[in-house]
Amino acid sequence: MHKEILKNIGEKELINRVARFMPKNPVSDDCALIKTKNENLLINNDSLVENVHFNDISICPQDLGWKAVVSNISDLLSSGSKKTIGITISLILPAKTEWVWVEELYTGMNKALKEYGGKILGGDCSKGNEKIISITAFGIQGELELRRNACKPGDIILTTGIHGLSKLGFMIQNKINFDNNVFLHERLISKSIKHFCRPQVYSNFLKNLLKTRSNKKIKRIGCTDSSDGLFQALKDLAIASNCKAIINYEKIPKDKDWPKGDIWDEYYFFGGEDYELVFSLPKKWANNLSKLDKNINEIGYFAYGEPSVEFKEDKKNKLLQNTPFNHF
Repeated sequence: MHKEILKNIGEKELINRVARFMPKNPVSDDCALIKTKNENLLINNDSLVENVHFNDISICPQDLGWKAVVSNISDLLSSGSKKTIGITISLILPAKTEWVWVEELYTGMNKALKEYGGKILGGDCSKGNEKIISITAFGIQGELELRRNACKPGDIILTTGIHGLSKLGFMIQNKINFDNNVFLHERLISKSIKHFCRPQVYSNFLKNLLKTRSNKKIKRIGCTDSSDGLFQALKDLAIASNCKAIINYEKIPKDKDWPKGDIWDEYYFFGGEDYELVFSLPKKWANNLSKLDKNINEIGYFAYGEPSVEFKEDKKNKLLQNTPFNHF
């Protein structure tokens, strides 16, 4: 009898299957919503695993602590959290791990919490063969609900910041060789390493959304973050909202020193761990927000059709045949 293994099933199908064991199949977003009498809670869990997400060569423990916190806050923010209450931390560590490694890890976590809000509320620890940092983060739902299934045909697709930098930073840190014909500017190298080791989130994002909202009756918009890559973020929005994402390649914001070529487009769209927000808004609202925040760029629109992602420029669609990051 053939036995299915996770490598063949894939991460997304695994999530769909385990969702059958949940009361209301709450897996379309990264965060769970818990309704209370006063303010509703958003709860997120994210894990970083040694030799999957990090190693001792690619990142130091203090930066790893920062990144572990920011990855969770990014998910809270992409669901509309107006405040981070705090986090709990589960650590799985080999017995030979030095205390100074743990101390530096927590120092990085506290620095991120000081920057973005929240406290360490508790956690658990256990012995294992590899290091695993698993964080559960708690936030308060804001006035606007940001959900993957809230995109609508006609909405403008926007993104914060620039993608691909974290992927490049990861490759540089791991001393992966590049094509000899490619020249990487020192500024781009430095910027990419910072994006990989010390990612930032847009703490004013929700405030600016509310400030530029043209219709106060709108309470829900489509949004996710690009922790698994820009392409996967767009695909998740399209599937959850049952519409087609049309992307204008010429409008994609890139670093001025980003190299040209198909492989560099792959790094850009499939790299992951950029923690930028990918979202959709009605046209007027999108225009207002873009004028207020120059770091936010329009990159396409949603249309009626089979849930999918495609480029406005047909010649670029071959890029979408690549495989997104898979944890298995």
